[in-house]
Amino acid sequence: MTQSGTMDGAGVTGSAGAGLAFVRGRAMSLLDMMVGIWIFTGGLVLFEPSPYELTFLVVLPLAFVAGMGIYRSTFGLLALLVAFTPFALVACFQVRFTPISDALIFSIVTIFLLLTSYFIANYVAGDTERRMRIVMRAYTAAAVICAIVGTLAYLRLIPGADIFLRYGRAKATFNDPNVYGPFLILPAMYALQRVLLGRGRMQFWAGAIYMVLFVGVFVSFSRAAWGHFAFSSIIVLGLCFVLEAAARDKVRIMIMSLLGAAMLVVALAGLLSIPSVQSLFEVRAAGQNYDSGATGRFGRQAYAFELALDNPLGLGPHEFANLRIREEPHNVYVSVMHVYGWGGGAMYYLLIILTLWRGTAALARPSPYRLMMIPLMGTFTMLVAESAIIDSDHWRHWYLIAGLILGISSAIKNDPRGSVARERMLI
Repeated sequence: MTQSGTMDGAGVTGSAGAGLAFVRGRAMSLLDMMVGIWIFTGGLVLFEPSPYELTFLVVLPLAFVAGMGIYRSTFGLLALLVAFTPFALVACFQVRFTPISDALIFSIVTIFLLLTSYFIANYVAGDTERRMRIVMRAYTAAAVICAIVGTLAYLRLIPGADIFLRYGRAKATFNDPNVYGPFLILPAMYALQRVLLGRGRMQFWAGAIYMVLFVGVFVSFSRAAWGHFAFSSIIVLGLCFVLEAAARDKVRIMIMSLLGAAMLVVALAGLLSIPSVQSLFEVRAAGQNYDSGATGRFGRQAYAFELALDNPLGLGPHEFANLRIREEPHNVYVSVMHVYGWGGGAMYYLLIILTLWRGTAALARPSPYRLMMIPLMGTFTMLVAESAIIDSDHWRHWYLIAGLILGISSAIKNDPRGSVARERMLI
């Protein structure tokens, strides 16, 4: 038994218990609705604290009232959260140029995002099938809307298009195209899985969603997001083929993969036939000056690593840009060391290791929930790789995906069934 109790820990009997059960039932229904709203607001990140954080302030107390279960198998994540917090807060007081209040806000947002990861892990660990549908429907709706807005804005087909662009690239309702693009990838991977293993109308609508999100990622003109989308798609296709496809499915998947690749090439060719798109694509596909040299991306990373080694307690948030090199290092594995100190950086590394380990173990075990895990691991693996060239420690969907992986791995441990009808688990 891995569930250790409820978030309120109370036990009541008699008429009071009946009343409490009624209140909890209503609170749980409201919690499900609010979780959907909370996930949907993850597509609106223009400032901090964002609506995502503000909405979670409603979700968390509802979870307590509803008596949502807490699982022992997620305690590792809670331990990392508790251990990370003092290191992150101490680092805030090492700043020399940044106001301490700004540093504290930055670190508190990180701690808050870790808390959201812990919450979502426990939320989907119980009643996994239904709750994953709530989460992914809300996420997919947000991603599709963002992709449509970003694409239409890039093509100048909506009024006020410049609001949704940055440097001539689509950013939709995000601050940065480099965050907007990766945000679209998880629902695209779930859509790809439905295309590969689904039937009939499910495949059609999933294919449409995948194409919309593909175009949305493309107009972000983020090279990292392009690679992320491509390699995550390959991982999901490969895992579905090896782990879940029957013999007759494998032939169909190979044929559909070829047809799908041809359709993507046609869509890409159509976009590149637009002169402005072709011009920006050529610029972004070529090497960038800011990647090379002592002050380029990789030079900055080497300098940031040296600074991190010289400052065990960290430099604090926003400090790096006030030193010799003005631009951030764009490598989260270096940044966490000087933003949160050695201890905070170590906790961040352990979170990644824990998530990858639990996700990989879940893939290796036949389970009703393995289909849910495939797109998550296909996406998270590439997020981990992409983080070597970008700062992702404040990406809301990064913590969401990590929490979902840990939650579903808990569900796999709790459910002895080897499989169920595929249609039920294709989210």
